[in-house]
Amino acid sequence: MIKTYILEDLDCAHCAGLIEGEVAKLDGVTKSTVTLLTQKLVVDIADAQAGSLTKAVKKIVKKYEPDVTVVEK
Repeated sequence: MIKTYILEDLDCAHCAGLIEGEVAKLDGVTKSTVTLLTQKLVVDIADAQAGSLTKAVKKIVKKYEPDVTVVEK
């Protein structure tokens, strides 16, 4: 299952990389990609773990970028 999130006001390439890496380590995630230019996070995750993904993504994003708003697309 592919889930896409908009990371509103993300403007730090280093933080984007940290977010991408930490999301990739979540259970069930096979791929995580942050594109700074479009402010998108795309996650490929197993269907069974998809329910808890949004909460985990928001927690990770707030850890590195407290002013970024996460919007599920």
